[in-house]
Amino acid sequence: MTRPAYIRPTLVRHRSGLMNKMGAGPAVRAQGDVAGADVEELVEAYGSPVFIYDEARIRDTWRELHDALVRRYPKVALAWSYKTCYLDAICRIYHQEGALAEVVSGMEFRKARRNGIAVQDIVYNGPHKDAETLTEALVGGARVHIDHFDELAQCERIAREQDVQPSVALRLNIHTSTQPRWDRFGFNLDTGQAWDAVRRLMAGGVLKLTGLHFHLGTFILDARAYAEATCKLVAFANRLRSELGIVLDTIDLGGGFASRNRLRSQYLPSEQVTPSLSQYAEKIVDALSGLSYRPDELPTLILETGRALIDEAGTLVSTVVANKRLADGRRAIVIDAGVNVLFTAYWYQHRLTPTKEPMGAPEPTMVYGPMCMNIDVVGNNLMMPPISAGERLLVSPVGAYNVTQSMQFIELRPAVCIVRPDGSHHLIRRREVLEDLTGPELVPDWLESSAGSGRTA
Repeated sequence: MTRPAYIRPTLVRHRSGLMNKMGAGPAVRAQGDVAGADVEELVEAYGSPVFIYDEARIRDTWRELHDALVRRYPKVALAWSYKTCYLDAICRIYHQEGALAEVVSGMEFRKARRNGIAVQDIVYNGPHKDAETLTEALVGGARVHIDHFDELAQCERIAREQDVQPSVALRLNIHTSTQPRWDRFGFNLDTGQAWDAVRRLMAGGVLKLTGLHFHLGTFILDARAYAEATCKLVAFANRLRSELGIVLDTIDLGGGFASRNRLRSQYLPSEQVTPSLSQYAEKIVDALSGLSYRPDELPTLILETGRALIDEAGTLVSTVVANKRLADGRRAIVIDAGVNVLFTAYWYQHRLTPTKEPMGAPEPTMVYGPMCMNIDVVGNNLMMPPISAGERLLVSPVGAYNVTQSMQFIELRPAVCIVRPDGSHHLIRRREVLEDLTGPELVPDWLESSAGSGRTA
């Protein structure tokens, strides 16, 4: 009889944490890499702070949503929301996967065109579309979503001037029982305004209505809202067909899916309250089953998901600058990245992770950045262990909106890099230098003299 092999016991240090009705707070665990790339190597290459994107995570999440939809509905097109992160490298990943481009300005329209996107593969949203870009979009066959009556009239003028009959869609705003009303954009369905817009468009005789669009809002945690709104839109589409003979080519349900970030007002962990992509897809497609269309007539379902596709793929590497003790006894940690580059810190409880195994008991801690403003708070009342100056702190998930909404305020904007599936990393936006800030400036002749010349005796 052989003796069993000796297994060396593993000892795990017990760490106390904040207790609440859910039990002890999670222990802080160190993470020394991002997407398999060593953090210190990334900082050496690109400086601190630095945004890191995980290419494999981006592609996997896009495919997860696409697959969840096409299993349930035969005609699906996902459009990448440029405003979520319009770095060319990020956009081109989604376009390689087959995504259309969803844009809300002339600038974003031109970025999409520069990325090789055909005009007919652009979804053009927003309440302000400049005349030059709108003309190019209508003539080229972009999916233009009309936002208001003035824009409807503008599209008619352009169509007459260019001697074309472009296909367009109407943007609707739809109230649901679980979400705040977003009625600033599009024509209101519940008051009858949307039907008035249809009648006005048909009477004009120069535009062809081929699509409907809505966008419920942002960070929607209740997937049932999509079922309710889609049912209302389906009823409207059925009325278009029965009364006016309009058979739609596209139904665009916008975006607004929540990522696994955690809102500041949110009590439960995001893993417990955020619907999966499949749950969103199931609610939407179940509601689409009410369309009174033959199978060969079904419109293409378009989604413009942004945040839920990329948020978890983004991490910010920051460096601890100092430790302080506030007047109320709380520890404070100063890092080299503030709300100038982490705009979403205003409404998210981001996850902050040290890169070295922490030593010492966690205690309530405020984390703030280098801005000389009291609102520059990255994390408030977090249970964190001591972290020494010079050590790194990872902030995640930060992939959505932070790069596009970052500011040149007090500090210049950091570099952005991407980590490939093989672990290699590549720069996709360099760290800014002073000339990036001052380049567009002009100094009048009378101010060209040397500094100090205006001083009085």
